[in-house]
Amino acid sequence: AGSGGGRGEKDGGKAGGVYTWEEVQQHSSRTDQWLVIDRKVYNITQWAKRHPGGLRVIGHYAGEDATEAFAAFHPDPTFVQKFLKPLLIGELEASEPSQDRNKNAALIQDFHALRAQAKSDGLFQARPLFFCLHLGHIVLLEALAWLMIWYWGTNWIVTLLCGVILATAQSQAGWLQHDFGHLSVFKESRWNHLVHKFIIGHLKGASANWWNHRHFQHHAKPNIFRKDPDVNMLSIFVLGATQPVEYGIKKIKLLPYHRQHQYFFLVGPPLLIPVFFHIQIIRTMIIRHDWVDLAWCVSYYFRYFFLYIPLYGLFGSIALLSFVRFLESHWFVWVTQMNHLPMDIDHEKHRDWLTMQLQATCNIEQSFFNDWFSGHLNFQIEHHLFPTMPRHNYHLVAPRVRALCETYGVPYQMKTMWQGFTDIVWSLKNSGDLWLDAYLHK
Repeated sequence: AGSGGGRGEKDGGKAGGVYTWEEVQQHSSRTDQWLVIDRKVYNITQWAKRHPGGLRVIGHYAGEDATEAFAAFHPDPTFVQKFLKPLLIGELEASEPSQDRNKNAALIQDFHALRAQAKSDGLFQARPLFFCLHLGHIVLLEALAWLMIWYWGTNWIVTLLCGVILATAQSQAGWLQHDFGHLSVFKESRWNHLVHKFIIGHLKGASANWWNHRHFQHHAKPNIFRKDPDVNMLSIFVLGATQPVEYGIKKIKLLPYHRQHQYFFLVGPPLLIPVFFHIQIIRTMIIRHDWVDLAWCVSYYFRYFFLYIPLYGLFGSIALLSFVRFLESHWFVWVTQMNHLPMDIDHEKHRDWLTMQLQATCNIEQSFFNDWFSGHLNFQIEHHLFPTMPRHNYHLVAPRVRALCETYGVPYQMKTMWQGFTDIVWSLKNSGDLWLDAYLHK
């Protein structure tokens, strides 16, 4: 901590301390974490372990200004203030700017005004009928798949059609749990959390807490190595323009990365959900003793096997479920990666919220099919800027976001869905070529 009159103590600060940005930035280690919200300095070192969004997501802002991230993630800041108050250790010196690391104060202020106007216009208010109808069509798809088998039997054609319908229901349930996980449906967070557990647990057989802790990190620091788990590819792929060169210079060749755009089709879409996510979810629930999520997860498998074992037997039911997960995984990977993988992927650069999100995301053209197929994640830019906004309002705020980006020269990318898909492959190829060049010549 600082020294001199009115500053905090060296044991972690005390209420009433006055700090500079340089002093705040010194507290960014795993065992010593401060952050700033609206010029107030908080010591989150001990409380971070109890943070509902997970230890890591709040730790990613240690030593930084977290004002914009705090506003983005918390639909009811007044409620959260009661948790912040005991952590308050002081404020920034009056001579210190409100933003850290030379961020554009005018851009941040205008984005704050845009967000306030959107909230005033009711764009953060959900339409219950929209989400009820979405849930209803998922339930109808599940029922249709079972009734087809029950009525027409288990021949190959009906089984394949059943698998496609179940995969569609699973994918759409994935987009719906995403809405509740972001607290964008109900005004009270506890209702969002409860329905989230029901949808991701009972309708999909996964874990709400696992999803929260992983996905919020992605939103907090998208496409940033060591902070966004979605770009932690376990050295199976090298991404962006920086990592391939680093691996090449170090002569790291765990796989033939110049061929990654080809083996992506074998290990990416087919295996992410059936293998990697499945193992990670079960492992996380057991290690964290998350018995509530485990119970919800078990309820899905109990319901599934209760319905399908009488029709297919045990091994047939497992084979059908594996096929469904295989199809769902392809759907999920292509939709989620078309917005992020071709974008800037690099180490932490401490950008403001809008610039950071725009450099890591792009949009896909709007259409009824694109909206439904992607769960409105074709508006990835607006979703990342306003994660608690109900998805049916993204198209209303999009023109305002685009105008703000044009004012400050921040690139706002819009693509066709086909271009988004092909850019995934081309970005992997370009990164692989960078790796090969560095591996051979540097």
